[in-house]
Amino acid sequence: MAEEPDQECLDALAKRIAAAKKVAEEPRRGSQKQDYSQAQLAWRMVIELVAGFVIGFGIGYGMDTLLGTTPVFLVLFMVAGLAAGVKTMLRSAQEVREQTAATAAKKEED
Repeated sequence: MAEEPDQECLDALAKRIAAAKKVAEEPRRGSQKQDYSQAQLAWRMVIELVAGFVIGFGIGYGMDTLLGTTPVFLVLFMVAGLAAGVKTMLRSAQEVREQTAATAAKKEED
């Protein structure tokens, strides 16, 4: 017949399982924070700038091709795309600045 399990071993196993679950549920604290690191912020800004420029290039090239003009629209929309990219990049910088100020204010309250 089957032997009865040792109650002490079962209790020890239950404690180890509970400890493992507790560790698994805790948020991981590493060098990576929930907010943006400096490298992520830099890449985000570069991508926003390049995306605006590329979209302007695409629209300008498409209009010049459809209308059969010289690269007038290409140049105009590249400049407009670059300006839009810079504006978006500055908006992102302002957002990060506000988050940093809010975090600093929260730390001062504590």
